[in-house]
Amino acid sequence: MVDKNLVAYCGLYCGDCFFYQGEIADLARDLRKKLREVKLTQNYKEFSKFAKEFENFDKCYEVLGAMVKMRCKRACRNGGGPLFCKIRKCCQKKNINGCWECKKFKTCEKLDFLKPTHGDAHLKNLSKIKKEGINGFLKGKRYW
Repeated sequence: MVDKNLVAYCGLYCGDCFFYQGEIADLARDLRKKLREVKLTQNYKEFSKFAKEFENFDKCYEVLGAMVKMRCKRACRNGGGPLFCKIRKCCQKKNINGCWECKKFKTCEKLDFLKPTHGDAHLKNLSKIKKEGINGFLKGKRYW
């Protein structure tokens, strides 16, 4: 089920985000728990005698912990996502519902930080929202 409140200011849909969905955070949490249960967190050095990759176990366990912390419990419009988000702050300052209401969104440098992770997905979504409105966007294909 789609929810209008999950459309972020930048045009991404929070409901499509693995941080918001929580699956990766849950799997990482469960794996860390299992590793503790089987005492691998205490005995991993013994395994490094047979498989050198276990020498990096501490780092792996740390990364799993970071994945647990990356869970996003609130959508963008409710303060979720990056706290430093310039896009959200800009839209709120301009009193607009999202970048699609701004004439400069196609060239806005504030959106550039999304490109390494999302390519031009947000720009495609913003164009679609501008053209078809939120309801049209939610009914069709969304890019992530």
